[in-house]
Amino acid sequence: MVEQVFLASRNAKKLAEMQRILAEHVPDVEVLGLDDVTPYDEPAETEPTFEGNALIKARAGVEATGLPSLADDSGLCVDELHGMPGVLSARWAGVAKDDASNNRLLLEQLADVPDERRAAHFTCAVAFAYPVGAGGVAEHVVHGEMPGRVIRELRGDGGFGYDVLFVADGHELTSAELTVAEKDAISHRGKALREIAPYVADVLAGL
Repeated sequence: MVEQVFLASRNAKKLAEMQRILAEHVPDVEVLGLDDVTPYDEPAETEPTFEGNALIKARAGVEATGLPSLADDSGLCVDELHGMPGVLSARWAGVAKDDASNNRLLLEQLADVPDERRAAHFTCAVAFAYPVGAGGVAEHVVHGEMPGRVIRELRGDGGFGYDVLFVADGHELTSAELTVAEKDAISHRGKALREIAPYVADVLAGL
């Protein structure tokens, strides 16, 4: 029997990442995205924290689909910018999910910052909401981080978002230059997904 899990995202790379990692624990799992279910009104991400926004999306997912639902909120936190872009990472330049504009703005903001002060980390919260009992919903949240630094030029054609500008600690390649397996092994989202995957597997086994 194929087990279905809903991930509140249209990002094909996120969906594939979730499928790869969950399949290690639930071999027959099928991860569905927003384009695979009946359309519903997606909630605004109004919380000031990654965890809060992930929970908003996971709760809406389970309510709309009836399926065990996962959602993540992640972003880049730059020390020199006091933790920003943070939860605003996807719309840092004012237009949601415009990677090129976001990267250009970040480079401009850090143009005069020396290399030793360009520390940053990616952080991710993954929320899991699933139906229990008669109309109830249970929730579980995990976090992952990937420390590193922001470089001065775009490098690589893999990944998405700020990957082309970010080099993880202990590495010379940007996240966009790493192979899929290399990135999964160290990424903030990979760490969070690997932590939550066994929990999801246990819940699916009990449904």
